[in-house]
Amino acid sequence: MPLDLSRIQAICFDVDGTLSDTDDQFVHRLVKILAPLRFALKGNEIRRIARKMVMFTEGPGNWVYSFADQVGLDGQIVSIGDLLYDLGLGNSTHPFQIIPGVQEMLRDLYKIYPLSIISIRGQKSTFRFLFQFELPMYFQAVATGQTCNHTKPYADPIKWVAQKMGVPVSSCLMVGDTVGDILCGKKAGAQTVGVLCGFGERKELENAGADYILESTSELKALLMK
Repeated sequence: MPLDLSRIQAICFDVDGTLSDTDDQFVHRLVKILAPLRFALKGNEIRRIARKMVMFTEGPGNWVYSFADQVGLDGQIVSIGDLLYDLGLGNSTHPFQIIPGVQEMLRDLYKIYPLSIISIRGQKSTFRFLFQFELPMYFQAVATGQTCNHTKPYADPIKWVAQKMGVPVSSCLMVGDTVGDILCGKKAGAQTVGVLCGFGERKELENAGADYILESTSELKALLMK
Protein backbone atom coordinates (compact mmCIF):
# COMPACT_ATOMS: atom_id res chain seq x y z
CA MET A 1 0.00 0.00 0.00
CA PRO A 2 1.50 3.41 -0.95
CA LEU A 3 2.23 5.91 1.78
CA ASP A 4 -0.72 8.25 2.49
CA LEU A 5 0.88 11.52 3.60
CA SER A 6 -2.50 13.02 4.54
CA ARG A 7 -2.90 10.42 7.34
CA ILE A 8 0.31 11.30 9.15
CA GLN A 9 -0.12 13.28 12.36
CA ALA A 10 2.92 12.04 14.32
CA ILE A 11 6.21 10.25 13.68
CA CYS A 12 7.86 7.45 15.70
CA PHE A 13 11.57 6.72 15.27
CA ASP A 14 13.66 3.68 16.07
CA VAL A 15 17.18 4.50 17.36
CA ASP A 16 19.83 1.96 16.28
CA GLY A 17 20.42 2.13 12.54
CA THR A 18 17.71 4.79 12.16
CA LEU A 19 18.95 7.79 14.16
CA SER A 20 22.18 6.31 15.53
CA ASP A 21 24.79 5.08 13.06
CA THR A 22 25.19 1.89 15.10
CA ASP A 23 26.04 -0.57 12.35
CA ASP A 24 28.98 1.51 11.09
CA GLN A 25 30.33 1.64 14.66
CA PHE A 26 30.15 -2.15 14.89
CA VAL A 27 31.75 -2.53 11.45
CA HIS A 28 34.60 -0.20 12.42
CA ARG A 29 35.32 -2.22 15.56
CA LEU A 30 35.22 -5.52 13.65
CA VAL A 31 37.62 -4.17 11.04
CA LYS A 32 40.11 -3.55 13.84
CA ILE A 33 39.59 -7.08 15.19
CA LEU A 34 40.07 -8.56 11.71
CA ALA A 35 43.18 -6.42 11.04
CA PRO A 36 45.59 -9.39 11.42
CA LEU A 37 43.99 -10.87 8.27
CA ARG A 38 45.21 -7.94 6.16
CA PHE A 39 48.07 -10.05 4.81
CA ALA A 40 45.51 -12.33 3.15
CA LEU A 41 42.72 -9.86 2.32
CA LYS A 42 42.49 -6.43 0.79
CA GLY A 43 41.35 -3.58 3.05
CA ASN A 44 38.00 -3.22 1.28
CA GLU A 45 37.44 -6.98 1.55
CA ILE A 46 37.92 -6.87 5.33
CA ARG A 47 35.31 -4.11 5.62
CA ARG A 48 32.87 -6.02 3.41
CA ILE A 49 33.27 -9.16 5.55
CA ALA A 50 32.85 -7.12 8.75
CA ARG A 51 29.60 -5.57 7.49
CA LYS A 52 28.25 -9.00 6.49
CA MET A 53 29.03 -10.28 9.99
CA VAL A 54 27.17 -7.37 11.60
CA MET A 55 24.12 -7.86 9.37
CA PHE A 56 24.13 -11.61 10.03
CA THR A 57 24.20 -11.22 13.82
CA GLU A 58 21.45 -8.56 13.81
CA GLY A 59 18.79 -11.09 12.76
CA PRO A 60 19.55 -13.75 15.40
CA GLY A 61 20.00 -11.01 18.01
CA ASN A 62 16.50 -9.74 17.37
CA TRP A 63 15.16 -13.31 17.47
CA VAL A 64 16.75 -13.91 20.88
CA TYR A 65 15.32 -10.68 22.25
CA SER A 66 11.89 -11.43 20.76
CA PHE A 67 11.94 -14.88 22.37
CA ALA A 68 12.95 -13.37 25.71
CA ASP A 69 10.04 -10.95 25.37
CA GLN A 70 7.60 -13.81 24.79
CA VAL A 71 8.72 -15.67 27.92
CA GLY A 72 8.91 -12.54 30.05
CA LEU A 73 12.70 -12.24 30.33
CA ASP A 74 13.22 -9.15 28.16
CA GLY A 75 12.97 -6.80 31.14
CA GLN A 76 15.80 -8.64 32.87
CA ILE A 77 17.96 -8.41 29.74
CA VAL A 78 17.42 -4.66 29.41
CA SER A 79 17.94 -4.16 33.17
CA ILE A 80 21.29 -5.95 32.94
CA GLY A 81 22.30 -3.51 30.21
CA ASP A 82 21.38 -0.54 32.39
CA LEU A 83 23.21 -2.10 35.35
CA LEU A 84 26.36 -2.25 33.22
CA TYR A 85 25.98 1.47 32.58
CA ASP A 86 25.63 2.09 36.34
CA LEU A 87 28.86 0.14 36.89
CA GLY A 88 30.62 2.22 34.27
CA LEU A 89 30.98 -0.65 31.80
CA GLY A 90 28.82 1.17 29.24
CA ASN A 91 31.16 4.15 29.08
CA SER A 92 32.61 3.25 25.70
CA THR A 93 35.67 5.08 24.45
CA HIS A 94 33.76 5.32 21.16
CA PRO A 95 30.98 7.95 21.38
CA PHE A 96 27.71 7.38 19.58
CA GLN A 97 27.53 8.41 15.96
CA ILE A 98 24.44 9.91 14.35
CA ILE A 99 23.11 9.34 10.84
CA PRO A 100 24.19 12.32 8.71
CA GLY A 101 21.43 14.91 8.36
CA VAL A 102 19.26 13.51 11.18
CA GLN A 103 19.73 16.44 13.58
CA GLU A 104 18.66 18.95 10.95
CA MET A 105 15.73 16.75 9.92
CA LEU A 106 14.45 16.45 13.51
CA ARG A 107 14.85 20.18 14.08
CA ASP A 108 12.51 20.89 11.15
CA LEU A 109 10.02 18.04 11.55
CA TYR A 110 9.30 18.63 15.23
CA LYS A 111 7.91 22.06 14.32
CA ILE A 112 5.21 20.28 12.29
CA TYR A 113 4.67 16.85 13.90
CA PRO A 114 4.76 15.39 17.41
CA LEU A 115 7.78 13.03 17.49
CA SER A 116 8.58 10.00 19.62
CA ILE A 117 11.22 7.32 20.13
CA ILE A 118 10.55 3.56 20.13
CA SER A 119 13.67 1.55 20.98
CA ILE A 120 14.46 -1.86 22.46
CA ARG A 121 17.46 -0.28 24.21
CA GLY A 122 17.40 0.29 27.94
CA GLN A 123 16.45 3.71 29.27
CA LYS A 124 19.97 4.77 30.22
CA SER A 125 21.59 3.95 26.88
CA THR A 126 18.68 5.43 24.93
CA PHE A 127 18.91 8.75 26.76
CA ARG A 128 22.69 8.68 26.62
CA PHE A 129 22.43 8.80 22.83
CA LEU A 130 19.72 11.47 22.88
CA PHE A 131 21.61 13.73 25.31
CA GLN A 132 24.90 13.38 23.43
CA PHE A 133 23.32 15.04 20.40
CA GLU A 134 20.94 17.34 22.35
CA LEU A 135 17.84 15.62 20.96
CA PRO A 136 15.46 15.15 23.96
CA MET A 137 13.70 18.46 23.25
CA TYR A 138 12.36 17.08 19.98
CA PHE A 139 10.48 14.11 21.45
CA GLN A 140 7.18 14.12 23.33
CA ALA A 141 7.48 10.44 24.27
CA VAL A 142 10.34 7.93 24.58
CA ALA A 143 9.53 4.22 24.78
CA THR A 144 12.49 2.00 25.65
CA GLY A 145 12.71 -1.75 26.12
CA GLN A 146 11.47 -1.26 29.69
CA THR A 147 8.42 0.91 29.01
CA CYS A 148 5.74 -1.60 27.98
CA ASN A 149 4.94 -5.22 28.79
CA HIS A 150 6.05 -6.12 25.26
CA THR A 151 8.36 -4.28 22.93
CA LYS A 152 8.90 -4.45 19.17
CA PRO A 153 7.75 -6.26 17.07
CA TYR A 154 4.63 -6.10 19.29
CA ALA A 155 2.38 -3.05 18.88
CA ASP A 156 2.49 -2.08 22.58
CA PRO A 157 5.13 0.68 22.37
CA ILE A 158 3.64 2.51 19.40
CA LYS A 159 0.22 2.45 21.07
CA TRP A 160 1.84 3.87 24.22
CA VAL A 161 3.62 6.75 22.46
CA ALA A 162 0.51 7.54 20.37
CA GLN A 163 -1.44 8.01 23.60
CA LYS A 164 1.31 10.22 25.02
CA MET A 165 1.33 12.34 21.84
CA GLY A 166 -2.46 12.57 21.80
CA VAL A 167 -2.98 11.13 18.32
CA PRO A 168 -4.69 7.99 16.97
CA VAL A 169 -2.17 5.20 16.47
CA SER A 170 -3.43 4.82 12.89
CA SER A 171 -2.19 8.38 12.27
CA CYS A 172 1.37 7.55 13.35
CA LEU A 173 4.26 6.87 11.01
CA MET A 174 6.79 4.29 12.27
CA VAL A 175 10.29 4.81 10.87
CA GLY A 176 12.90 2.09 11.31
CA ASP A 177 15.57 -0.04 9.71
CA THR A 178 14.50 -3.56 10.71
CA VAL A 179 11.63 -5.98 10.18
CA GLY A 180 10.74 -5.58 13.88
CA ASP A 181 10.18 -1.85 13.38
CA ILE A 182 7.92 -2.41 10.39
CA LEU A 183 5.92 -5.19 12.10
CA CYS A 184 5.44 -3.02 15.19
CA GLY A 185 3.83 -0.32 13.08
CA LYS A 186 1.78 -2.66 10.90
CA LYS A 187 0.35 -4.57 13.87
CA ALA A 188 -0.86 -1.29 15.35
CA GLY A 189 -2.45 -0.12 12.10
CA ALA A 190 0.15 2.62 11.56
CA GLN A 191 1.97 3.43 8.35
CA THR A 192 5.64 2.53 8.09
CA VAL A 193 8.81 3.73 6.40
CA GLY A 194 11.85 1.49 6.17
CA VAL A 195 15.34 2.99 5.96
CA LEU A 196 18.43 1.37 4.44
CA CYS A 197 21.04 3.22 6.51
CA GLY A 198 20.95 0.59 9.25
CA PHE A 199 20.78 -3.19 9.55
CA GLY A 200 17.86 -4.08 7.27
CA GLU A 201 17.82 -4.77 3.54
CA ARG A 202 15.27 -3.57 1.01
CA LYS A 203 13.77 -6.97 0.21
CA GLU A 204 13.09 -7.95 3.82
CA LEU A 205 11.61 -4.56 4.63
CA GLU A 206 9.34 -4.81 1.59
CA ASN A 207 8.30 -8.33 2.59
CA ALA A 208 7.46 -7.07 6.09
CA GLY A 209 5.03 -4.59 4.53
CA ALA A 210 6.88 -1.25 4.60
CA ASP A 211 4.75 1.41 2.91
CA TYR A 212 7.81 3.30 1.69
CA ILE A 213 11.58 2.80 1.74
CA LEU A 214 14.27 5.47 1.94
CA GLU A 215 18.02 5.15 1.52
CA SER A 216 18.57 7.25 4.66
CA THR A 217 16.43 8.56 7.51
CA SER A 218 17.46 12.12 6.67
CA GLU A 219 15.47 11.85 3.42
CA LEU A 220 12.22 11.74 5.41
CA LYS A 221 12.07 15.53 5.62
CA ALA A 222 11.97 15.90 1.84
CA LEU A 223 9.35 13.14 1.57
CA LEU A 224 7.00 14.73 4.12
CA MET A 225 7.53 18.36 3.25
CA LYS A 226 7.39 18.15 -0.54
